[in-house]
Amino acid sequence: MPSEMLDLERLALDYVAPCLRDLGFCYLDNFLGQPAGERVLERVQQMHRAGELQDGQLQAGQRQGIAKRHLRGDQIKWIAGTEEGCEAIRLLLSLLDRLVMCCGSRLGKYYVKERSKAMVACYPGNGTGYVRHVDNPNGDGRCITCIYYLNKNWDSKLHGGILRIFPEGKSYVADVEPIFDRLLFFWSDRRNPHEVQPSYATRYAMTVWYFDAEERAEAKKKFRNLVDTAKTEGVLHED
Repeated sequence: MPSEMLDLERLALDYVAPCLRDLGFCYLDNFLGQPAGERVLERVQQMHRAGELQDGQLQAGQRQGIAKRHLRGDQIKWIAGTEEGCEAIRLLLSLLDRLVMCCGSRLGKYYVKERSKAMVACYPGNGTGYVRHVDNPNGDGRCITCIYYLNKNWDSKLHGGILRIFPEGKSYVADVEPIFDRLLFFWSDRRNPHEVQPSYATRYAMTVWYFDAEERAEAKKKFRNLVDTAKTEGVLHED
């Protein structure tokens, strides 16, 4: 573990939180260091070779009627990090958690106390990507998207695969190359539409989403109400 990574609080307060506040996104290079990063990559490659990754699903209402692979071409697997052989992934997730928690009240209105499982993703290098989209367009609770990249010797001129962010209300775009041991943060809501440009080499990443407690609770409440309404209507229409 690089010595500079031990001071996660300083990193959170001096860099991550201010960049999120002022720009809406930021990234860190050499986050885990090469030995630990390589162990994460090896485990992800094992999952891929073993056929454990499944086609990613589109969000409801996302451009229906167009072949799915033209919209989203990744293969994914959700993991907790507690699975056998995932010690390096567990280390990565624990560092991410500590880094985000250290941001604390500097995340503005957000109060973060939980996150999703990790989504391991692979674009197989056949020219697929992911069209421009917003992670959380409808208030599902996700406030911070965090992506860890795992691609050694990546050359975007040859391999493509850039993540392009279109910051809301700005005259510029932000292009992030998916290079090995790079960690990217951005707000998950409509402030940051983004796309994964077509990839022409195998492209690995791992994503987690951090939840705002209040918005997440409200989203769960709405979902429960929808389920209850559907059940009630089902009973009323049975006869």
